[in-house]
Amino acid sequence: MSVSSDSAKLAQLNTTNETVAQPAENTATSTSMPYLNNFASDVANSWLLPDGVVDVLFEDAQKQEVLRHKLTQQLITHGYQLVNPPMIEFTESLLSDASEDLKRQTFKIIDQLTGRLMGVRADITPQILRIDAHHGGTGIARYCYAGDVIHTLPSGLFGSRTPLQLGAEIFGCGELAADIELIDVLFSMVNSLDMSATLHIDLGHVAIFKRLAELAELPAHDTQQLMNLYANKNLPELKRVCQTLPMGDDFYALARFGHDMAHLLAKLSATAQQDTQIATAVDELQRLTAHLQEQWQCPVSIDVTELSGYHYHTGIVFNGYINNETQPLVRGGRFDGMQSYTQQPREATGFSMDVSRLLAHTQLDAPNIVLVDYSALHNADKTQKQTLLQLVESLRQQGYRVTMPLDTQDHPADVTHRLSFADNEWQLQSV
Repeated sequence: MSVSSDSAKLAQLNTTNETVAQPAENTATSTSMPYLNNFASDVANSWLLPDGVVDVLFEDAQKQEVLRHKLTQQLITHGYQLVNPPMIEFTESLLSDASEDLKRQTFKIIDQLTGRLMGVRADITPQILRIDAHHGGTGIARYCYAGDVIHTLPSGLFGSRTPLQLGAEIFGCGELAADIELIDVLFSMVNSLDMSATLHIDLGHVAIFKRLAELAELPAHDTQQLMNLYANKNLPELKRVCQTLPMGDDFYALARFGHDMAHLLAKLSATAQQDTQIATAVDELQRLTAHLQEQWQCPVSIDVTELSGYHYHTGIVFNGYINNETQPLVRGGRFDGMQSYTQQPREATGFSMDVSRLLAHTQLDAPNIVLVDYSALHNADKTQKQTLLQLVESLRQQGYRVTMPLDTQDHPADVTHRLSFADNEWQLQSV
């Protein structure tokens, strides 16, 4: 409606100029009011969406809704309670334990009722922390969710800023059994979709690097420098830097041999080998790798220098990739003790995915599209129309898409069946 009014204003301005302006005056007007020159292009650009924001239309929209329902039902049948937090919260609760990355990804707005700062959620997990703090009690609690989130910046090249995030969390259990359960649930969900793709799991464990940093008493700037070098896979520079650090050989070994736990242990110093926290972390990685390979015949890789969630995660971390895609479909891991605003921080682990990323790897069943014959509908008497309505309702309950046309031009594309009136009855015929 606003575009129509803008077009009318533009037409009115053009008419006025043509009526009263001389050529020289036209030039003067154009110079004195430069905004008129770009008026038409501004109107056209108002239809464009921001970068990283797209419409999900028609078949993809239906596919996304089917995936959301199917996956959440899978989680519910595994004992996870469905929750639906609000899109906006006060930043005190939404970002109380958030990393700097999450804070940068969060849009901030002012609450017009109170004047307080609110955030539009960029991740649902912090909201689950709040929900568990108020409703989780002291025992084990399982939650699942599916909802839209909004990012200030896209994640990765051509990434979405409005993903449909679906995930699951377990609170109150610090054992590896909780991480294994989540992995099993994830594979049950993926396998239920009959995707034309395979899921590859990349495992890590942030506790190994954290413990080495504690043993070496590294200052924060050295820790950050190592993390940057790990992220860039810059082995030559890493080797040079590690020569000046306490326990530097151990930090270099993480990058050089961190894909093979047995080999890594052999290369670590005696201090690191004898540390119980490092030994426990290595054992957890080995057990989880064996479970994935035996239970799900899943391709598994290990990278203990995967520290992208270092300030958030506390133990096992994993990323799930479809085929050869560079961005993970699933991100997950342990985040014990993140509820710093409660008296009893809880053990927790979970995962989340962008459902929209599944659209290219799944297919809907071919629909049965029925069109009621317009002429028969128009000429039907009251009894015939009542019979038709009952038949249409029955077909819709069976999954048919039935269109009752409003005129002769009203018909959907790809009609598979036609509902006509012949021999004194309504007949469904294939097209």
